[in-house]
Amino acid sequence: MKNFGAWGIAPVLSRLVALAVFFTLALAFCSSSIVAEAPRVVPKVVVESTPARTLLMRGLDAALAGTSIPAFRRGAVVVDLASGKTLFSRNAQTGLAPASNEKLPVAFTALTLLGPESRIPTDALGEGEQSGTEWVGDIVLKGYGDPHLSTADLKTLALRLRAQGIRSISGDLLGDESYFDGRRAAPGWKSSFLIDECAPLSALSVDRGHDTSASPPLVAARAFAGALESAGVSLEGKVGLGIATSDASTLATVNSPPLWKLIRFMDQESDNYTAELLLKQIGAYVDGRGTTANGAAEVRSELDFAGVPLARVRIVDGSGLSLLDRLTPAALAKLLTVVWSDPSLRQPFLASLAIAGRNGTLEHRLRRRPAFGNIRAKTGTTNRASALSGYVRNRYAFVILQNGNPVSSTQARAAQDRFVTLLAAQ
Repeated sequence: MKNFGAWGIAPVLSRLVALAVFFTLALAFCSSSIVAEAPRVVPKVVVESTPARTLLMRGLDAALAGTSIPAFRRGAVVVDLASGKTLFSRNAQTGLAPASNEKLPVAFTALTLLGPESRIPTDALGEGEQSGTEWVGDIVLKGYGDPHLSTADLKTLALRLRAQGIRSISGDLLGDESYFDGRRAAPGWKSSFLIDECAPLSALSVDRGHDTSASPPLVAARAFAGALESAGVSLEGKVGLGIATSDASTLATVNSPPLWKLIRFMDQESDNYTAELLLKQIGAYVDGRGTTANGAAEVRSELDFAGVPLARVRIVDGSGLSLLDRLTPAALAKLLTVVWSDPSLRQPFLASLAIAGRNGTLEHRLRRRPAFGNIRAKTGTTNRASALSGYVRNRYAFVILQNGNPVSSTQARAAQDRFVTLLAAQ
């Protein structure tokens, strides 16, 4: 029999110890691997069922409830931008007056159809021919709905006409607004809205239609006549209105700023005039009929194509002034998420929205953190509606529509501010 003694048993014991250590470490490794994998599956379920989530939902409800606006006359939706899931929904399918949130579908459709870099021209057209330094015939100033056409632009146009070698015009100078119809207002407006809330609509209007001493195209034609005189181009005929013939030649052109800048001004400043002209622009672009009704029909068509739910939605004008307009929180929320998911639309659309505490209609609101600088949104205010819709950083899309007869804008805005501040705190 072998005598193991103290040294003889050592190798055996060391091997047993080594095996024990190996199996212990292996078990520990397997256990740690299981634990490490668990968060990949669990967090979504845990987060969606946490008391914090419930507390947030209660807080959002409380934010909206702290007004005299009845629950059935307000609606709100919050969507998680990462997952696309609706986190909060109240009266999402209710058709409500949107006030200036109506401008959001117009912005979406214009960017989709026309493109962010498109520009709107204003032309000096010639009917006749040039003989030396004289234009023998008429000059037609034709507008295509540039909402920002200014006296300075007309001076530039006059100089460009002069650069063609023209020093005199034997005929008349005519203003042509035929690219749009001649209706100065939109359906469903109160009579006071024209002038008080929006200048008269026209495809040819200068300085945003502030001069109402005559029709917009006539005011523009007179301004162009003055610009021509200042540029050293004399006019022998009279200034009037007309429609360019199909064989008129383009002698000079000025263009609007790119569309994304027009939309940024429209949304950040909540400009009704730009919104209404862009709506007619949309109609004219599609089939040559620059009418409010045609533009509204095309906006609805584009929303439908994008998958926006249209039940109880009525698009009647571009600005939201019409008493007939209706949008649902669900429709606006879908529009916002569609834009967010489209790289070609996200940047120009997002850039058009006012930033909390910094610019536009939100410059004097939400000036404290966490909301300050973290909310981009479109406001809306009439005596019957208040609205705020947009984004909280890159985390949430939200919609708030509140109606009343009248609605307290002070109470409504306070509720909106509480609502988005809660979201910004997450």
